Amino acid sequence: MSQHFDVAVIGAGAAGMMCASVAGQRGKRVVLVDHATRLAEKIRISGGGRCNFTNIDAGPQNFLSENPHFCRSALSRYTPQDFLGLMKRHGIAWHEKHKGQLFCDRSAEDIIAMLKAECDAGGVAWRMPTRVQSLRREGEDFVIATEGGELRAGSVVIATGGLSIPKIGATDFAFRIARQFDIPLIEPRPALVPLTFDLAAWQPFVPLAGIALPVDIETGAKKTRMQFREDLLFTHRGLSGPAVLQISSFWKDAATLSLNLLPEVDVGDELLRDKGAIRKNLVNHLSQWLPSRLAEGLLTANGFDPAARPADMPDKQLRRLGDTLNRWTITPNGSEGYRKAEVTRGGVDTRALSQQSMMVNEVPGLYFIGEAVDVTGWLGGYNFQWAWASGVAAGKAI
Repeated sequence: MSQHFDVAVIGAGAAGMMCASVAGQRGKRVVLVDHATRLAEKIRISGGGRCNFTNIDAGPQNFLSENPHFCRSALSRYTPQDFLGLMKRHGIAWHEKHKGQLFCDRSAEDIIAMLKAECDAGGVAWRMPTRVQSLRREGEDFVIATEGGELRAGSVVIATGGLSIPKIGATDFAFRIARQFDIPLIEPRPALVPLTFDLAAWQPFVPLAGIALPVDIETGAKKTRMQFREDLLFTHRGLSGPAVLQISSFWKDAATLSLNLLPEVDVGDELLRDKGAIRKNLVNHLSQWLPSRLAEGLLTANGFDPAARPADMPDKQLRRLGDTLNRWTITPNGSEGYRKAEVTRGGVDTRALSQQSMMVNEVPGLYFIGEAVDVTGWLGGYNFQWAWASGVAAGKAI
């Protein structure tokens, strides 16, 4: 015998639990289905275990989409202040790091417990761990075949996320359902992900692994140009850190990155102006601005003698050194892929959805929310804010 619910939410992550709790507290009979053995693992591991649960400045300008205005409605109706109000009711302490990023004082477990309590307050039924085997439309209902039996629901919300971090359970379930119902997809790809380089070409930079520094990083040209000022991290395989994670969402295959390793210093001008007065060698002089290991490594990798004195070098060579540090161009050959990507860019084409309700325009009763949708936030809590906002939008609309 199948059980009947008003709403079946498939995926018990950030967006799914938020949606289920809102719908349940409106009096809907809700069932929440998830295949994982541990609840909300992506929340648990985020922010080093303290969950960067939103960004105080989150707005439509912080999101990427083929349809960039789509996210405005949900984000304007459920703001970071709304989520903070929810946390206050549950007595969860938080703090702000740089650039508006908000974290739990204690643990990401506090967010998970809060969402679970909100679902319980709405009488949400749980089916976990339970795999969904198929979904079909039958009359006015959807029929969800699971390994634990058949469920029926008037509405179904797909909140199973994207392809990022498969080791904690990510699958392509949302995209398979979209294809089944002829809903267009924007090609998914890894985002907020470390970038990699040709191993032979990167060899001179391998000794720099572990060094971090603030940089300006950009990619694209004209209307597609994007720039961030964030921390850069050298790794054995390439570049990572917040700077690269941010720019990776905008980087396209074979495109060049431009990095200013000293945003506050015009190195060429400084070297030429003080050339005659500089008594130190290059590596010691650059060490006033850069970690000495980085200064030496960059000089060697770019064909400069670290022991040379600026006073003995031609102006043209000093200018080239300045360009090397202020306008370093480098072309990644790929990324670390979904296994290291924090989110998935692309997904369900938002032009097929209602921006007010997140429902599929051509399939009444079917909703997509969260990371499954082609709305991708910057690094820094924005993707969680989209999960909360899109979940609330669907939960209130059903």
